[in-house]
Amino acid sequence: MELELYDVIVVGAGAMGMSAGYHAARAGRRTLLIDAYDPPHAQGTHHGETRIIRHAYGEGRAYTPMALRAQALWYELERETGRRLFLETGFLQAGEPGSRMLTEMQVSAKEHGLPVEVLDSSEMKLRWPGLALPESFVGCYEADSGVLLSEACVQAYRDAAVALGATMLPNTPVIAIHPDAEGAEVVTAAGTYRAKSLILTAGKFAGPMLAKLGLNEMPLSPLRKTVEWFKPLTEDYSPDRFPAFLFDLPEGIFFGFPDISGEGVKAGRHDGLVRPMPEDGVLLPHGTFEDDGRDCAAYVARYMPGVEPTIIKGSSCTYTMTPDEHFILDRHPDYPHIAIGAGFSGHGFKFASANGEILAKLAAGDDPGFDLSLFTLHRFNP
Repeated sequence: MELELYDVIVVGAGAMGMSAGYHAARAGRRTLLIDAYDPPHAQGTHHGETRIIRHAYGEGRAYTPMALRAQALWYELERETGRRLFLETGFLQAGEPGSRMLTEMQVSAKEHGLPVEVLDSSEMKLRWPGLALPESFVGCYEADSGVLLSEACVQAYRDAAVALGATMLPNTPVIAIHPDAEGAEVVTAAGTYRAKSLILTAGKFAGPMLAKLGLNEMPLSPLRKTVEWFKPLTEDYSPDRFPAFLFDLPEGIFFGFPDISGEGVKAGRHDGLVRPMPEDGVLLPHGTFEDDGRDCAAYVARYMPGVEPTIIKGSSCTYTMTPDEHFILDRHPDYPHIAIGAGFSGHGFKFASANGEILAKLAAGDDPGFDLSLFTLHRFNP
């Protein structure tokens, strides 16, 4: 039987893959997007309503040009689809003076001419009465950063890709991939498809999938993480009064969001408890374990005096970690027409718009437009 032919097949159509499929279709390539679920869905990393986007990046200044491109592309997607995807709440990062993340943020802001305010603890408390931070803390505030509506972003990219002619194949796990010098065949229960190029953005399934393509040394660790929502007792936490935040505290690294649409103040812990995903990849719901949300409830009780520290709802999601917490954005060393996006380590969503554009260019053999030396496969297996 003759195979159905495409210019590019995207395996894994979450945030990164859906964006990549959109950008490939926009470039005029016949595109097929395949996902094991029906995105946006609650088995990956893009659900839970909101994600932070920030520009002067504490995890490394190499990210800042990508963050700025991502912001521009989110604005572009808003205009194209007529949907609100970004809320300019501002973003506050705080910690002890001289912390690595604060230092990187300030250096990045200086290098790229970004408007970042440096505030002491008293200034932060005056501006945001809902905070009770240690007296020694300093903060960096970006007024033009804020919050992405994550599931709405994925849906917008899906609709826009289909409108451009892309084909979406949901609820279709990939059984096998057979690459060759001219392209690749992708085998699913629904059929076998062939394309000249491939984009692999398989999230928690990336490690086993890459191993089947000969990349056995990829140290990708899918972890289960949780976030929680708490009831605000004052108006101090409304989106027009309170920013998205990331705090490097003695207890750990906590992040969160103002009370958007009356859903409550959302908080999560970036580091801390490591709970690997089960082998079947099924994401266990919030409340499966007694300690789900315990850290965030303690954080809220200590640092957010106007929030009731009782969890009103929770969600679990997946972090697929690399050892250095930097992404993988690269071409397969033996099959350069296969582009790989993986290991987004809990801080990748904000970049999805730009990463999708990068991956579409990598798969087509084009210049990605960014220095990707930080994100190579080579760093794990020199």
